[in-house]
Amino acid sequence: MPDNDNYSYLRLLDTPMPFKTAPTLGTLRPGEAATVLALDVSEELYHRLAALGVRVGKRVQVLRRARFSGPLHIRIGTTDLMLRACEAGGIRVRPLGA
Repeated sequence: MPDNDNYSYLRLLDTPMPFKTAPTLGTLRPGEAATVLALDVSEELYHRLAALGVRVGKRVQVLRRARFSGPLHIRIGTTDLMLRACEAGGIRVRPLGA
């Protein structure tokens, strides 16, 4: 594994959308759902998100957004999570219906 603080765990789903141009979870509006394409985060955050159920291929829905770039309230399966906007910015998604 690389020794730097910001390496990516990438596994793309079958999608014509290139990874770097895929929207992030932080760009979705409340009520929108998407499939997780990749986690472009630090190793520690990757393991934390994986333990909470945020994995490539999972469906995620944004329930609420706090004001002033605050946290996002998301749902994965039956699990509700709050994520900082900066953490959501490292989760690449494919919006459902796209």
